[in-house]
Amino acid sequence: MYDVDDKDAVVPLNDVPQSSVGAPIPCVLAEERTVVVAYYLQNSPPGWNGRTVRLVSATSDGEPVALVRFAHCYAHMFGPPNDEAFSGHPLADRGLRPYGAFEIVNSSWIRKLERMNSVHPYHQPAKFRELHHYALTFHDSTFECVCRELSITTTRGSIESVTPQMIELLGWNVSRS
Repeated sequence: MYDVDDKDAVVPLNDVPQSSVGAPIPCVLAEERTVVVAYYLQNSPPGWNGRTVRLVSATSDGEPVALVRFAHCYAHMFGPPNDEAFSGHPLADRGLRPYGAFEIVNSSWIRKLERMNSVHPYHQPAKFRELHHYALTFHDSTFECVCRELSITTTRGSIESVTPQMIELLGWNVSRS
């Protein structure tokens, strides 16, 4: 994790689709410079009154799914905190909250990464000014990424069934037999 200072500001990303607040089942697929996160979207079927539990799994078909591609990644992490321990996140008192998508402006994490890299003989501080710190917060986990850009697509299926699309979003050629 990283320590924050008085410069970090959390900005909600309203264009990123709302994850399911019950079971988003996020899946992260990464290679060195690209990361793709798939998750179920908040979905209330017609006629559902909220009084029954709706169970989904990674193989539940026909669900709305978001695919978020983080390009030109420098670093990412996936894991705690979950929604019940979220107040322990260093940005919780700045507005980072569960079940959302955010950009952290003036990120301490990016500044820390830049300082770590400053020992490199060809260090270029300007490259770090091109980076963004994004956070996707889910029911049981949090994903954070430092990258140049993100893009979003939505589809329907299961987390399992969108895996080939995730691989393609990594930029890999997938031959289908």
